[in-house]
Amino acid sequence: MIVVVGIGADGMSGLAETSRRELRRAKVIYGVKRQLDLLDDSVAAPRREWPSPMLPALQTLPVDAGDDLHVVASGDPLLHGIGGTLIRLFGPDRVTVLPHVSAVTLACARMGWNVQDTEVISLVTAQPRAAVRRGGQAVVLSSTRTTPKELAVLLSAYGRGDSEFSVLEQLGGPNERRRDGTAGTWSADAPPDIDDLNVIAVRYLPDERMSPLPDDAFANDGQMTKRGMRAVTLAALAPQPGQRLWDVGAGSGSISVEWCRSWQGCTSVAFEADERRRANIGFNAAAFGLDIDVRGEVPDAFSGADAPSVIFIGGGLTQPGLLAGCLDHLPAGGRLVANAVTVESESMLMQSYSRLGGQLQRFQHYQGEPLGSLTGWRPQLPVTQWVLTK
Repeated sequence: MIVVVGIGADGMSGLAETSRRELRRAKVIYGVKRQLDLLDDSVAAPRREWPSPMLPALQTLPVDAGDDLHVVASGDPLLHGIGGTLIRLFGPDRVTVLPHVSAVTLACARMGWNVQDTEVISLVTAQPRAAVRRGGQAVVLSSTRTTPKELAVLLSAYGRGDSEFSVLEQLGGPNERRRDGTAGTWSADAPPDIDDLNVIAVRYLPDERMSPLPDDAFANDGQMTKRGMRAVTLAALAPQPGQRLWDVGAGSGSISVEWCRSWQGCTSVAFEADERRRANIGFNAAAFGLDIDVRGEVPDAFSGADAPSVIFIGGGLTQPGLLAGCLDHLPAGGRLVANAVTVESESMLMQSYSRLGGQLQRFQHYQGEPLGSLTGWRPQLPVTQWVLTK
């Protein structure tokens, strides 16, 4: 059995008696140096630091040697911690977790925030761009003392410099400290003496949470699925948590962005032949804190891409081999949605519908615009949409 004991910056004094008793009976204790150093002299077991990288060492733990193995971890080991990794490797029946109060709970207590209203974002292994948001509040787990400055610079670069920004260090310990400001002030003049053990509490301002997003939220050259049609297309794509989209002919990447924002764990691979548009996709992904895999011209760029759950074709339908390549890569039970605005691409969809079935629809949106002193309807280009479940 592996016993994982969560410990805070207050060390042994903050542990429940059950956790202290487990550590005192341990034959060997694994952990990182900072957590092992929190143990006092009442813990006699030898202490072994994790090597780097850690995962290979976890896979070789002698769990069948007879005696229980003990691990110390920071706070709640099941909140972006080693507890979940050990359970995944050895199963829940072979791992016991004794959690401490997490840094997230402590941060929310200091900020006066409800935990259920607060997003938790870990930058321990992710890049700072993963914590860029357009509204809401989050507790961000830092990797090092430089993480607050790096995140503040990004937020300021993407128009979120007014975000309320608090850095909380050594939470729960005798040297606990809180410093408040905005992302803009931290970006320009971050204190030099930040402790490595810190979390960031961010209230993202201005708050621009909405769905679907307005067209001007995206860097684009005009080649994008507009807001009204984007809403219709997302409804047809029907994203589910953890699914991966292939966004073919991605343009600005607006569909990829909306897809990734729809549910936890949704990811996207965006295929776009034009280099400038690929740059726009990368910018838009970063502006929303998303990690979108941006690739070049298809069907060659399909090679090596993570397999899709759903495929959207927003452009390039008349390119030889594109539609056939998408159908070949679509898994059984997978969904394909294709939009066409030209006569030639519409013809391809109609032929595919006649041959393979599915659902064929045509949408026409109208925009109210001034007509003299009155208002008239100006039609936008009609869009033909084909939806197929393989």
